[in-house]
Amino acid sequence: MTSVKHFLRFNDFARDEFSYLFERAAWIKAQFKAYRKYWPLCDRTLVMIFEKASTRTRLSFEAGMQQLGGSAIYLNSRDSQLQRGESVEDAAQVISRMSDVVMIRTFQQAIIERFAAHSRVPVINGLTNEYHPCQILADIFTYIEHRGPIQGKTVAWIGDSNNMCNTWLQAAEVLDFHVRVSTPPGYEVEATTAGVADTKHFEQFADPLEAARQADLVTTDVWTSMGFEAENEQRRRDFADWQVNGEMMRAAQRDALFMHCLPVHRGEEVTAEVIDGPQSVVWDEAENRLHAQKALLEYLLLGRVAL
Repeated sequence: MTSVKHFLRFNDFARDEFSYLFERAAWIKAQFKAYRKYWPLCDRTLVMIFEKASTRTRLSFEAGMQQLGGSAIYLNSRDSQLQRGESVEDAAQVISRMSDVVMIRTFQQAIIERFAAHSRVPVINGLTNEYHPCQILADIFTYIEHRGPIQGKTVAWIGDSNNMCNTWLQAAEVLDFHVRVSTPPGYEVEATTAGVADTKHFEQFADPLEAARQADLVTTDVWTSMGFEAENEQRRRDFADWQVNGEMMRAAQRDALFMHCLPVHRGEEVTAEVIDGPQSVVWDEAENRLHAQKALLEYLLLGRVAL
């Protein structure tokens, strides 16, 4: 089978590819804002497979593909033979013969890796338990829009060492910035799970306030990720001191930004003062899933397009 380029982890791409994607996302976004039709993916089909529910992932991919002139087909596990025991490998063979690109939002990273290994078309990770590369692609694009290049900057991750945290660590290696991670005891980063080569680009802090000190960006996520709902009460107790609040933002750089991938629980992982405050860019961040993923779809299907 001919080699196909996939986006399963953030570090599947090199720094120069991300530089191209961020430039391309800005150009595509400008066309959208000016109501200029741009249909490079006319007659192309995206299949979206959801084993985990989503609002932003489905909307951004489906709307994005349509805005590029293509079409998107939504499948969940109940709508396919996967529910009845068809193997991931067989599903990949069939689905990839009937489409041009596949986005999967699922549980274990191994599922999407198996699917991609048997797919004739590019496969995009829409989220797994381990990684969320499309969200970090949008987050970094948002940072660049507001503050310029992220290289050399400091990102404070406060909370659970989940798929978002893991992907931030991969991004730091690829794009050369630093991540300060603060988690409660027992929730620390595992470098092997995070998929990073070493600890040169991140540091772990016991005190979340110290992690945020002088950071250029402070970011967090819900304390209980999808699939861990049975641990919710225990996590509320464990994470009580890891709430991003006004004191934490004042410890960061004066022009620091706040990000959250949403959905949010105000009063838990972040106060309303912060997420609804002037340093928050969460709505730009949410919208930029649309534009960053359009650039990604175009790149995977057409390669580099002249700017």
